[in-house]
Amino acid sequence: MILIRKAALEDAEAIARVHVATWRSTYPGQIPDSILVGLNVERHAQMWRRATGHPGGRDIVYVAEHAEDGVIGFASAGLRRVDGLPYAGEIYTLYVQQDHQGRGIGRRLLKRSFRALLGRGYPSALVWVLASNPARFFYQAMGGARVADRTEALWGVLMDEAAFGWRDLKAALESPRLAAGAPGEDSAAGGASSGT
Repeated sequence: MILIRKAALEDAEAIARVHVATWRSTYPGQIPDSILVGLNVERHAQMWRRATGHPGGRDIVYVAEHAEDGVIGFASAGLRRVDGLPYAGEIYTLYVQQDHQGRGIGRRLLKRSFRALLGRGYPSALVWVLASNPARFFYQAMGGARVADRTEALWGVLMDEAAFGWRDLKAALESPRLAAGAPGEDSAAGGASSGT
């Protein structure tokens, strides 16, 4: 059984372990190997302590917790970070460990994040992904429309990114795409590519 719940400060290290593991399984060939090799669980845990240690803070963070394996996925969201697009909220990260993909966990994390964004008064949202990231198919399957492209310097390399957006989160949550899962729907591990 998988429980989707709000992350707590004590989840920071587990989130960091999933973060590092999913980056290493998702991004080979997409981002420089030196970045993947240099990923550090403790450094990421510090970042996640900041994000989870302030209830009501900027970041909304949820974890997917497996009864035996512990935290096996997470999502973070909040106010959009880039101006110029008509979306109020943003999915910053959404990652599910590779051996737990294809079970609807990504969909459940996305739904919970959308509800939390609505609760904060954000009626719309987007997510940025590396244009080469297979996660783009997950976001399309969940009703996200490709709404923008950009090239950004990340890790000393120019990276192509794509944004997928939902203009109406209430309608998205009621759509059959998010209401019920299809086999393999969360087969991609990664969501955000902006260095989070």
